Amino acid sequence: AWDAWWEESGFYSTDVEKAKSAPPEEKFVMVIPPPNVTGALHIGHALTCSVEDALARWHRMQGHSVMWLPGTDHAGIATQAVVEKKLWRDEKKTRHDLGREKFLDRVWEWKNEKGNTILNQLRRLGASVDHSRSVFTLDEIRSQAVTHAFVTMFEMGIIYRKTRLVNWSHALNTAISDIEVDNEELKGKTWKTVKGHDPKKKYEFGTLTSFAYKIADEQGKATDEEIIVATTRLETMLGDTGVAIHPDDPRYKHLHGKFVVHPFNNRKIPIVLDSELVKMDFGSGAVKITPAHDPNDYACGERNNLEFISILNDDGTINKHGGKFEGLMRYDARVAVEECLKELNLYRDKVDNAMTIPICSRSGDIIEPRLKPQWWVDTNDMAAKAIESVDSGELKIIPEFHKSTWRRWLTDPHQWCISRQLWWGHRIPAYKVKLDNQETEEEVWVVGHTEEEARENASKKINVDKSSIMLEQDEDVLDTWFSSGLFPMSVFGWPKPNDDLDAFFPGSLLETGHDILFFWVARMVMMSQTLTGKLPFSTVYLHAIVRDRYGRKMSKSLGNIIDPISVIEGVTLQQLHDTLKNGNLPEKEVKKAIAGQKVDYPDGIPQCGADALRFGLLANITQGQDINLDINNVAANRRFCNKLWQVTRFCLGICGKDLEPIPDFLEKLKETSTAFPLATRDRWILSELAALVKSCDNGFRNYTFADVTYALSQFWTTKLCDVYVEAIKPIVYKKDPTTEDKAAIEMARNTLLICLDYGLKLMHPIMPFVTEELWQRLPGKSKESPKSIMIAPYPMPKDVEGLYSEDAVLAYTLATEVSQKMRSLKADYN
Repeated sequence: AWDAWWEESGFYSTDVEKAKSAPPEEKFVMVIPPPNVTGALHIGHALTCSVEDALARWHRMQGHSVMWLPGTDHAGIATQAVVEKKLWRDEKKTRHDLGREKFLDRVWEWKNEKGNTILNQLRRLGASVDHSRSVFTLDEIRSQAVTHAFVTMFEMGIIYRKTRLVNWSHALNTAISDIEVDNEELKGKTWKTVKGHDPKKKYEFGTLTSFAYKIADEQGKATDEEIIVATTRLETMLGDTGVAIHPDDPRYKHLHGKFVVHPFNNRKIPIVLDSELVKMDFGSGAVKITPAHDPNDYACGERNNLEFISILNDDGTINKHGGKFEGLMRYDARVAVEECLKELNLYRDKVDNAMTIPICSRSGDIIEPRLKPQWWVDTNDMAAKAIESVDSGELKIIPEFHKSTWRRWLTDPHQWCISRQLWWGHRIPAYKVKLDNQETEEEVWVVGHTEEEARENASKKINVDKSSIMLEQDEDVLDTWFSSGLFPMSVFGWPKPNDDLDAFFPGSLLETGHDILFFWVARMVMMSQTLTGKLPFSTVYLHAIVRDRYGRKMSKSLGNIIDPISVIEGVTLQQLHDTLKNGNLPEKEVKKAIAGQKVDYPDGIPQCGADALRFGLLANITQGQDINLDINNVAANRRFCNKLWQVTRFCLGICGKDLEPIPDFLEKLKETSTAFPLATRDRWILSELAALVKSCDNGFRNYTFADVTYALSQFWTTKLCDVYVEAIKPIVYKKDPTTEDKAAIEMARNTLLICLDYGLKLMHPIMPFVTEELWQRLPGKSKESPKSIMIAPYPMPKDVEGLYSEDAVLAYTLATEVSQKMRSLKADYN
């Protein structure tokens, strides 16, 4: 109810004109990391929301112009995969059965049906985003920004087309980004089933196979002399085009300039000298080179001008270059190649070998490095500027130790492949040129904001009349990270000049998980500097990654991914099981996940509420460490909420609804500590309140949220409830108070009211719902009082200057220590 009222009251929005004229220190602009439209938020998203909303509310309560803008990401691969699975499950059809246009209609239908789930979850979490400005990365304005960025960067020479190695998923039939690749560690020989292969078969991984290449004579025929090479991917020898040795290796000096003979097609393969790749003391000191299927071999191939032979089709079968192995699936070919090498007496050995295999996070397929003609972004100069921005202090990264990661990734940046062989996404605005429906002698590509603009560009490029030009638009779409990289400016209508851009760009802060520092944050910085000449934000805060209580990564197959709404409302074990069963997991993984849920949540998850969840997440943030979160511990924070209720009810009980607080009570105390006849207990709790204000201010400014939650918890429970309230009960409940007693009661009432008013305001950015509920009930408000706690002034250190009494703190510290010792003695000796 409060969330709806806050939104209806306009508290989430900000005045554009005011923001345009506001200095940077009085403005706070932040975009939400757009969650994938594919489904629901999880606990990791809840942490992001909790951090960002706490900061947004903290700034808003200081009177700053706050723009916190929400949006969702079209999530090309993930969304297309979900809809394709649904289409097959419901109708036993593929996207190719429908065709591109009709399939995209289905995806839009699915998006429109499911897309609001995330925004509704944000509301339940209390996120004070400006919902009226919510965007979608594939909407019309964002699509125009993407097209403009691509065309501009192409014209600048930053985007280019080239055949290079990509991460290829045969199951998805597309290139994927590094972030969509999970690395599976193998300690040695491991048997695995493989996506796209016979599900009844298991294939061998984690071994190093050695075989011999025969040295060629002058006529190119095999001799008896041989050189031994080894590989973990035996099938790739079908595409070998070189054998590398170290130029200083004395064993092979006589082989400089020689060739070996490929055993299956008699192709001559050169022996090349490469000191960068080859280690003389590893294995035989000779390395087989497959430039078209390995990044290190690719570099070696370029250095030594080797042939690049791709041996795979898009579906993972061996192509014509595999000779007699053509048509076999790649790992069936691995088995067949080994058998043939044995028949030819060229097989030498096989040993266990610890290794990493790349797994597609979307499909479970094993990724294959493959040569593909794709569109690329030259990131070298962009990365250098991004490094300089951090080194100069213009861009601040918090925690600071992430600066070394920033430098490491950007010092030697990979060229960025932005092509994806999908249908759902921003179609690449590049066109292949044909003349009178005939291919040009050399492949010619042009780009344009529209097809007509591209035709004009083609006419100028090849100097022919437009009428004879035919254009064929690239079928591929852009990497989702390309549009996400534009997010901080596209959300405000870039590239068209407008008031929003003037008011809110560049932003103040980018807050996200440290795992996408390179994949998203660096790309936003690089693209913004390239396209606008400005940084997209001045500060980056990277929060920890939420893991389960065992330190495991959140994973659907483990059953440890939890919907934050399940924590807010509570959920039974059976409901957790049902969520898994209704998802897209294979039956085998569903069984595994259900077993995990039975162990972790035997009684389900108790109802905790949004405030308890937010507090629990923020209390666990320790800079530099991931969060091993036990959901069951979050329930303890609900008891903390009860404490807030209890002390507020106590205050209302002793003050009444019609209490008239002493005018300027706090202001006069700040001027002189003797302005009112305060008891030591009153001066002590006000001193603790002053210390709390400073702790909260320091914690928010330094992003040490655990310090803020700890200080708040200690003040409310240990100091206010356990000590101060108990200390004033004898006087406020006195039956026949004297005149002196009445004065003490008045001081206690006003002191308690100040503590609650300030304490709730200090707590509000972290626990918005319960603090609004209780603050509205506090007595003594005037007609001029703020309508809501979320627009009430946040207590700052200057507001409590002069309140701290060292004498009172020392006296009460001694008294509480003596009291604790006495209780301990009583407990020990009954």
